[in-house]
Amino acid sequence: QVQLVESGGGLVQAGGSLRLSCAASGGSFSRYGMGWFRQAPGKEREFVGTISWSGARTQYTDSVKGRFTISRDNAKNTVYLQMNSLKPEDTAVYYCAAAMLPWGTSSRRNDYPYWGQGTQVTVSS
Repeated sequence: QVQLVESGGGLVQAGGSLRLSCAASGGSFSRYGMGWFRQAPGKEREFVGTISWSGARTQYTDSVKGRFTISRDNAKNTVYLQMNSLKPEDTAVYYCAAAMLPWGTSSRRNDYPYWGQGTQVTVSS
């Protein structure tokens, strides 16, 4: 059983940056593929990006490519989401998720059994 805790959210102006962290405990973190998802008010939870257990593979949704970067530190059991050039449409609750992914990464919400509680990101215009 893996427990995930996100942090680093907050209020930022458009064009600014934030770095989210997701700390894992209770499992073999280095064996898990990790994902970041977000949910805006009134919308479904959507995929943002994913990283393989080794960090060698990453995948992003088109709307964040070139602006967001996922990384991980297996020694610290932590995955990060660096968000640059933020836009008001990035406003959402951001969630990290973990899964054993034999193929390394996944953009599918249902592939992830473990979720954090989320952290709010608000981007003002």
